[in-house]
Amino acid sequence: MDFINGILYDCVYHAVPILLCVLGGIFAYKANVLNIALEGMMLTGAFISVLVSFETENIILGYIAAIGICMVIGLIFAFFGVTCKGNVIVIGLAINMSVTAIAGFVLQLMNSANIKLDFTNAAEFKIDIPFIKDIPIIGSILSGHTVITYISFLAIIFIWFLMYRTKFGVYVRVVGENEDSAKSLGLNTNKYRYLAILLGAFFCSLAGINLALERMTIFTNNMTAGRGFIAIAAIYCGRGDPLSCSIYAIVFGLARALSVNLSLYAGAAAAVFDVIPYVVMSVVLTVVSVVKYRNHKVRGI
Repeated sequence: MDFINGILYDCVYHAVPILLCVLGGIFAYKANVLNIALEGMMLTGAFISVLVSFETENIILGYIAAIGICMVIGLIFAFFGVTCKGNVIVIGLAINMSVTAIAGFVLQLMNSANIKLDFTNAAEFKIDIPFIKDIPIIGSILSGHTVITYISFLAIIFIWFLMYRTKFGVYVRVVGENEDSAKSLGLNTNKYRYLAILLGAFFCSLAGINLALERMTIFTNNMTAGRGFIAIAAIYCGRGDPLSCSIYAIVFGLARALSVNLSLYAGAAAAVFDVIPYVVMSVVLTVVSVVKYRNHKVRGI
């Protein structure tokens, strides 16, 4: 039972940063903008939240600064990718590498391999729900998580509603599916692409805050470990649908949870299980690609 509880808790634990990036990247995907910078934006959220909290000993300032800087990076990405019509893949990769380099430079200036918050600890961010926490299995899923963790799952409903039940969602989809039609309707296509990218930057900042500040109260460079790219894979597999993409994010989180928990019993072979999330991602992407290809072939496209 402890093994199952551990997997379920860790599934939520590892799925949340990916889920937040997925929810943030969906609108850019629908607006026909491939936001490769999700990884860099998440790393920025992690770095800035811990750095500012460390320097000021104020967690709230860490949250605000991380969100603000990520929004600025979103604007930079949007300006060069949308306004200047640059190659979004190159721009995204440049942002990813720049954030890693800047974080590494700051760590060197601090003469440290990481930034650790000594005035707080991860336990202070967790919320234990009375009665529910003591229920087997359910307690592992619903209790003992951080504020942003609970926000992320509520955000699935919010993003779905925003996508399919508001004019903003309709306009973003129109812009992505047929830009000429959108312009003929009088829509400012750049405006909606900007808003889609900024929404992604906001959610990526939350992902970074959750990963570094809430979960570990520590920052190490490259701690995002490709989660932003895994989020892109989940968006691709779910075709930009909030519910479908969220399920894929949770599946990838489950794969990570399995690798962590199985490695505890593997002894010297523990490192073998580290590849599980990437194997699962490769298999899922392959299956989804084959299914899409067959569907297109059947329809004669």
